[in-house]
Amino acid sequence: MRLLILDRDGVINQDSAEFIKSPQEWIPIPGSLQAIAQANQLGFRVVVVSNQSGLARGLFDIGQLNKIHSTMLNQVMQYGGRIDAVFFCPHGPDDGCSCRKPLPGLLLNLAQRTEVDWGSTFVVGDRESDMLAASAVGARKILVKTGHGVRTMASMQDLSDILVCDDLASAVDQLSTVA
Repeated sequence: MRLLILDRDGVINQDSAEFIKSPQEWIPIPGSLQAIAQANQLGFRVVVVSNQSGLARGLFDIGQLNKIHSTMLNQVMQYGGRIDAVFFCPHGPDDGCSCRKPLPGLLLNLAQRTEVDWGSTFVVGDRESDMLAASAVGARKILVKTGHGVRTMASMQDLSDILVCDDLASAVDQLSTVA
């Protein structure tokens, strides 16, 4: 199985310093929904893995998060794409959990539920925490310049084993050449 793991905010949709708290605030990055459909056409199963500390901070509840994710899934389907699963960490940065990226808990949870060949799995993110979680399991890393990506590029010292792309659409375009 070919697997493409995507961070949500800053990769699929616009990020916000105020957090994405409602379906109305969930605004897809141009080309991202079509890119997910294209990844499916290339034979990738797509999974979203995301830190959602807004839950722990009380900014939204699980019902609102489910509505946001339903909006995302429905909009992806309108382009002929499919997201197979959404994994999220509900904890805050100081909660000491093992599932909050950069720790690999969410990725390991995914591996318990399905067969994953980490060497052929791509993780796409816009933050160093995404890249560190991918490194922890041996996945291939793609950093996009959307969201926090440009700042992440400037702050990371070693990008030698990371494919850097302008956005999710250009990342998926690269998948057929690097897969």
